[in-house]
Amino acid sequence: MRVKKAYSNLDDKIAVLGLGNILLQDEGVGVHATEALRKRYNFPQNVQLIDGGTMGLDLVGFIEGKDKILIIDAVNIKKAPGTIVTIEDEDIPSFISAKLSVHQIAFPDVISALRLLGITPAKMTLVGIQPDNIGIGLDMSDVLKKNFKRLINTVMERLNEWGVELKCKKSKVEAKV
Repeated sequence: MRVKKAYSNLDDKIAVLGLGNILLQDEGVGVHATEALRKRYNFPQNVQLIDGGTMGLDLVGFIEGKDKILIIDAVNIKKAPGTIVTIEDEDIPSFISAKLSVHQIAFPDVISALRLLGITPAKMTLVGIQPDNIGIGLDMSDVLKKNFKRLINTVMERLNEWGVELKCKKSKVEAKV
């Protein structure tokens, strides 16, 4: 299989940003995904994994200076639960996390702040998944658990297109052999 390497520059500063509230089942999928990536793979120094949770405008400082940002989040695309989408650049704000209360700053507000400050990354990609249940609870729904590996693979494919080479961490069993 030949993988296209669009946007490839090994000097690019890249952030992988997992968004969501882990207290609301599927809403926390972005945070769970970044944690799974952190546990399974070694990343090159130019790639930073960020647990963005529900940080709102505090994320601006983490994003500033990045050339590319890959966002992982639960998105309401009005499709079957577990459906995975990849959304690029200008199309992102209309799909990403809605506010859960009037006191919460949503990620589209962060994007607006980045634009106002003139520090928007050159490339932004959202890898999103349609949630099944965003009720109170720590565990993702069975539908998202079933599609979680596909979500991670989609993220890895995009990183590969950006020239990021991921290496699996050795498990404790492998390390002893």
